[in-house]
Amino acid sequence: MLVFPNAKINIGLHVTEKRADGFHNIESIFYPVMQLFDALEIVQSNRLTFQSTGIPIPGNEEDNLCLKAFKLLHADYNIPPVSIHLHKVIPIGAGLGGGSADAAFAIKALNDLFELGLTVEQMQNYARKLGSDCAFFIENKPVFAYNKGDEFEAVDLDLSGYSIRIEYPGIHISTAEAYGGIKPDFSKHQLKELIREDPRHWKQHIRNDFEKSVFPNHPEIEALKTKLYGDGAIYASMTGSGSAVFGIF
Repeated sequence: MLVFPNAKINIGLHVTEKRADGFHNIESIFYPVMQLFDALEIVQSNRLTFQSTGIPIPGNEEDNLCLKAFKLLHADYNIPPVSIHLHKVIPIGAGLGGGSADAAFAIKALNDLFELGLTVEQMQNYARKLGSDCAFFIENKPVFAYNKGDEFEAVDLDLSGYSIRIEYPGIHISTAEAYGGIKPDFSKHQLKELIREDPRHWKQHIRNDFEKSVFPNHPEIEALKTKLYGDGAIYASMTGSGSAVFGIF
């Protein structure tokens, strides 16, 4: 079975408060970008294997989220071993959600491959165990995300009439660095309301809080945002905790 996990962008991102468990609550609009994707193949095998090509994936192979997705389902359904091949195209550590997408698409592919009959809610609950934004990619539709970024409300947002350009400077922004300069606070403006405005008006009010902590340390990322506006973007922003920047044209 071959699937194509796609990227996402954050349109606005507010860090609202620090939680007792050490995580942070956020508010953001998650929007899928279908034009940028990895390739994930899962086939039944006589033993569990994983290989990756494309962009090198750092860390230990056994920590890969696709393998963790398999093990989660295997624990509950005792599905047979599979061979997993991930071809990585979405930049890693860029705020584009590539790893989360791979995990969620693995869950969906395994559900289809072995006809498990899992509901959307069940798949989302498995995905939440793998990462804060993994559950988004189960339905893969525009949402207002809140709490840890793992609870959603549907939003009526269609950017198919626009062009989205993503610039990646090749810089990995760690979670610790991104949150280092953040002071959690509730925004004065309701993102759910702002997103209903014409995208030409977003520049005035929709912000990514992480730009405050990332731009001073990496002016080249801010320069990319400036360049996108110079090239005619009606809205530009860093996505997630960086370092990729997108422009809407």
